[in-house]
Amino acid sequence: MENIFFNRNIISTEDFSRSDFDFLLNYAEEIKKNPERFSKSMDGKIMAPLFFEQSTRTSLSFQMAMLQMGGRVLDFDVGGSSLGKGETISDTIRMIKGYKADAVVIRHPSGGSAQLAADILNIPLINAGDGPNQHPTQTMLDLFTVKEIKGKIDGVEVGLVGDLKYGRTVHSLLIALSKYEGCKIYFVSPEVLKVPETFLQILRNKGIQFSEHKLDELQDIVKLVDVLYMTRIQRERFPEGIEGEQQYKEVSEAYCLKPEMLEGVKAGFKIMHPLPKVSEIDVSIDDSNYAYYFEQAANGLHIRKALLYLTTTK
Repeated sequence: MENIFFNRNIISTEDFSRSDFDFLLNYAEEIKKNPERFSKSMDGKIMAPLFFEQSTRTSLSFQMAMLQMGGRVLDFDVGGSSLGKGETISDTIRMIKGYKADAVVIRHPSGGSAQLAADILNIPLINAGDGPNQHPTQTMLDLFTVKEIKGKIDGVEVGLVGDLKYGRTVHSLLIALSKYEGCKIYFVSPEVLKVPETFLQILRNKGIQFSEHKLDELQDIVKLVDVLYMTRIQRERFPEGIEGEQQYKEVSEAYCLKPEMLEGVKAGFKIMHPLPKVSEIDVSIDDSNYAYYFEQAANGLHIRKALLYLTTTK
């Protein structure tokens, strides 16, 4: 089968069709089942990770994916780079271009930064998160996880909870779900962190069923969904200073998923979370059969292996 991802940039979930997603998920499933088969598949290739924003899971899983496939990782420390001397992101990208890496993975706090970098480079670029805009590889591993839980993605009912205004994982995921059939989405958030109208219009255009709910309706929504996708309130997306801190505190303390709220859930019900989580899920749920967020995070390794291999191998 032709590799439809070769030499392709991974910038936005909007750029991929359902068949694109299915191709990638099937390939990642093969990698998860047969990791040894791919243990030397990136031999001689170099990945340049440009993380201008803090990251744990995304950064480590990309590095581990490359190393487990026999590739190498360019050491790039933002704190010790020339950015601290005033160098622009454009100049940094042009510098990396000259080092002849085989793929670049970038995370940056500004929306549109991934596209800016891709316009400069002539090698595959993978967006690992550009501000509040998109986080496509998180969405791909989320789709992989939903399929693992349900056996399919069509017809899944998902509750998206928390920061739906700034949460790039939510924005990317709802766009991806809109490409499947019969999905239903329940949005649960504080009033000030509702899903932007732009994304709701995408769902309307695709004929996807959705509804919006207040935080005090969370216990009711839990019983309706196959997957509850929790998110944290992101302090870094609020304004600096006392006013921003107060706004953050008010909404971050407004909800917490507790064990007693899970009574009467559907058979096979699971909880997902892009992590890190703070106080939005009671810690006692971590060891329950409902918690699936650590398995979800582990699935990032398989998806990112598939992306690195497919984008750089003809």
